[in-house]
Amino acid sequence: MKISVSHISKAFGDFPALNNVSVNIASNALVALLGPSGSGKTTLLRVIAGLEMPERGSVIFGDEDVTELAVQKRNIGFVFQNYALFPHMSVAANIGFGLRVRNEKKSVILERVEELLSRMQLDGLGHRMPAELSGGQQQRVALARALAMRPRVLLLDEPFGSLDAKVRKDLRQWLRTLHSEIHVTTVFVTHDQEEAFEVADSVVILNDGQIEQHGSVPDILHHPSNEFVRDFVGRQSAREIRVSRAPATVTM
Repeated sequence: MKISVSHISKAFGDFPALNNVSVNIASNALVALLGPSGSGKTTLLRVIAGLEMPERGSVIFGDEDVTELAVQKRNIGFVFQNYALFPHMSVAANIGFGLRVRNEKKSVILERVEELLSRMQLDGLGHRMPAELSGGQQQRVALARALAMRPRVLLLDEPFGSLDAKVRKDLRQWLRTLHSEIHVTTVFVTHDQEEAFEVADSVVILNDGQIEQHGSVPDILHHPSNEFVRDFVGRQSAREIRVSRAPATVTM
C-alpha cells in the first residue's frame, strides 16, 4: 500500500508542527521518521493515522484519499510507545480484541491469535496477563494486536523507546525480519539514528516541521542534502555504519 502525503500543514496554536510537508512512501517499504525533538515526526505519523487532522493537504493510501476518513476506517495498525495493552485481558484476548469487535467467528479469532503468537515468538504465553511479561514481550503483543486485523499500513510511535539497550537491539533486528515476512507498508518514529539506519529501507529526516531529506540509508550517510542533515548524521557517519542489505528504491 503506497502512502502519499501531499502539502500537509498542521499547527498547534501558534506552533507550526508541520509546514507544507510532502512525502511518498513506497508500497511494502519500512520507513523511519527521524529528527530532533519537536521536528514534527510524531505529528506526521499521527496525521497519516488519522489521529490528527491537517489544516491543509492530503493523505492518500494507494488510490484512496483518506484525508477526511476517521481513523477507525483507515484499516491501519498503530503501536504506541507505552504498548497500551488492556491490563485486565490475557495476552490472547489482547491480540484478538479487534477481531471480536468486528464480530469474527470464534474459530477465526482462535486461528489468527495462535498464528500471531507463533510468529511473535510468544508460544505458550497466550494465557498470561500483560503484567507477567517482560517489556520486550509486551511490545510483541502490541505488534500482534496491531497485525491481527491485517492492516494495510502499520504505524509505530517510538516502538522501542522504553526498553533497555540490549532488548531494543534484539527487537529491532526482529522487526526487520518480521517485516520481510509480512510485507506491510510500515512507518515508525524514532529519535535513535542507529535504530533508524539499522532497521529502515529509507529514512525521512525532519526538522522544524519540514522534511530535510528522504532517501536510502547509504544516500543519507554519504550524500546529505544540506548542512543540517550533514551535522545531524555526522556522528553516525563517523561510526561507518555497514548497510548489509541492498538499498531500497525510494519514491520521491
